[in-house]
Amino acid sequence: MDVLKRNEIDKINQLLEIFPIVLILGVRQCGKTTLAKQVRPQWKYFDLENMNDFDFISNDLEFFFKEYPSNIIIDESQEYPQIFKQLRGIIDSKRALKNRFILTGSSSPELIQHASDSLAGRLGIIELGTLKRNELKQQALPDFYTLLNKQISRQSLEFLKQIDSKENNPDIINDFLVGGYPEPVLAQNPVYFQTWMNNYFQLYINRDLKKLFPKIDSIRYRRFISTLSELSGTIINKAQLGRSIDTNEVTIRDYLDIADQTFIWRIIPSYEKTRTKSLVKMPKGILRDSGLMHFLANINDREALIRSPHVGHNFESYIIEELIKGMNSSNAVNCAYYYYRTKHGSEVDLILEGNFGTLPIEIKFGTATQLKQLTSITKFVKDNQLPFGIVINNSNEVRMLSEKIIQIPAYLI
Repeated sequence: MDVLKRNEIDKINQLLEIFPIVLILGVRQCGKTTLAKQVRPQWKYFDLENMNDFDFISNDLEFFFKEYPSNIIIDESQEYPQIFKQLRGIIDSKRALKNRFILTGSSSPELIQHASDSLAGRLGIIELGTLKRNELKQQALPDFYTLLNKQISRQSLEFLKQIDSKENNPDIINDFLVGGYPEPVLAQNPVYFQTWMNNYFQLYINRDLKKLFPKIDSIRYRRFISTLSELSGTIINKAQLGRSIDTNEVTIRDYLDIADQTFIWRIIPSYEKTRTKSLVKMPKGILRDSGLMHFLANINDREALIRSPHVGHNFESYIIEELIKGMNSSNAVNCAYYYYRTKHGSEVDLILEGNFGTLPIEIKFGTATQLKQLTSITKFVKDNQLPFGIVINNSNEVRMLSEKIIQIPAYLI
């Protein structure tokens, strides 16, 4: 399998200049190990899911860190949480020394808590998703994300009007179909893709979840995740979803938290910085990888995808995840994401916030967006006194749709 350059390489290098430790978090098989080795190819590598490495490290942590006080990569660190407490003393003994350790972690709700409790102020955290589209094409992070490097203003519109793609005849539908898990996507073989996805999902349910939550009903949780594949991009009605898989609302809430904390599902909170009294405050969510989403929904080819009754919500989920990956790879700080909806039906699909300001984004699968479809985002821009809003769709040109709404083709993000 080819080794692809990831958008996060520069950011990890920056964090290692600031902190002694960088922790790379993400779903299994998204490329965390490969990325860590790319960033520091000469460092010693240990895998805590390897029995020999686990025994070597866990038998005597103090001895291990005396032998390897710096320049090591420790993979799947959630397998031995005690390592975080030990690292605190190691770091504090030489507090000024940076660039010492890279840790990776996946599928562990307690991992960030262990790291935060023991290593606050001593580590930088990177969340790695599956491959972003520009990584698959081996292109630089799109120019669009330069927008987030400084305060957004009306002048930013002139910058957006100039962005362009290096691709000839860009078509994102196939990338939308297969998602970004590196191994099955790079294989470019439909049978391999389906077999890999099936095996991956079974391991997630039967190995990872059972290890973290031994009492979980794996059959019911499998049905829950499969059902989510048809609800991505929507506000989840927990009571209704509970009835569909024969369980209660409390269990559904727990399942949603598990799916989010194991990086399969992303919970998107409601935007509440508004005076609107009719605000819908329930979060919505998305399956993070469109390839896994389509596999679970038995959408296996382009025709099935574009004919699917869920294609609009699925495309919205795909673009939201692409935007969040891009924002996280940019130089923006204090980043957050939300959606906005009122009880009267006014809705904005995604709101990005950070030191750059507030950016509302509407997402459409079609190639053309009519003025009547801009009512909600236009009102949101006006009510919140924002410079402009963005519509992302499958058009082929950047252009103004109204005075404060600009259209950006999906292939440019």
